[in-house]
Amino acid sequence: MPDPVIAVRQLVKNFGSARALDGLDLVVQRGEIHGFLGPNGSGKSTTLRALLGLIRTNGGTAQVFGLDPWKDAVAIHRRLAYVPGDVALWPNLTGGETIDLLLRLRGIEPGKSARDDLISQFELDPTKKGRAYSKGNRQKIALVAAFATPVELLLLDEPTSGLDPLMEQVFNKLIAEAKTNGTTVLLSSHILSEVEHLADHVTIIRAGKSVETGALADMRHLRRTVIRADLVGLPTDLGSLPGVHDVRFEGSTVQCSVDGPGLNRVLTVLSEVGVHSLSCTEPSLEELFLDAYRRQS
Repeated sequence: MPDPVIAVRQLVKNFGSARALDGLDLVVQRGEIHGFLGPNGSGKSTTLRALLGLIRTNGGTAQVFGLDPWKDAVAIHRRLAYVPGDVALWPNLTGGETIDLLLRLRGIEPGKSARDDLISQFELDPTKKGRAYSKGNRQKIALVAAFATPVELLLLDEPTSGLDPLMEQVFNKLIAEAKTNGTTVLLSSHILSEVEHLADHVTIIRAGKSVETGALADMRHLRRTVIRADLVGLPTDLGSLPGVHDVRFEGSTVQCSVDGPGLNRVLTVLSEVGVHSLSCTEPSLEELFLDAYRRQS
């Protein structure tokens, strides 16, 4: 396997007596979309600032493209684009002027980039002054500048904050296109359904530590599946099966949760008594997120 684009090992960052990162581990492989989840104060933005070389850490290691962000920030920044969760603009520049400036700083001629197409897709008015834009429109400007830049890595910190659902769909499409083109994405978000739809892998952090990481499919496999069935008869031994929990009967309907290895045994028992209808529901990313927090509390 090639070297990861991002490799963070036991990263520590203190702000005075407060520890923002407490031995964080994070690995992002080339070409993947990696969801980075955690509530406010968990250390997500601090991690991104460390990866950008904006702050110096107190312990552990962080590498981006195999380089040290603190020592090699300029070389790293040439290969990535960053969108913060709260974009600040030059108040007297128009949105279009801001985008053009950001592109030209990278040596990109705006007219030869995807700038105009992205402005159209995001339904952005580029003629307004920076001070006149809403939060959502400020995010659009940063997203246009980021997606118009051919980079190897996108660092996105709550990038859809302030966007309406239609613009979120545009964002999702552009992320999918970026992945197709081989771009690696680290996506920090509170919108769990957004990460669930886009991400290949997820890392959940709490109090500056990684509490869960892995491919979504693998994480779901380790969690309980909820089964609800309308039956011909009632099974007498369902609750005694290994891995079966929370069995509830409502007339001829039964509902229970099942650990992965016990699923086949449950389906066998239900089929023996006869099934009118059956539903099996995988846990959502939100349920995985909450479960990871419960187990760490």
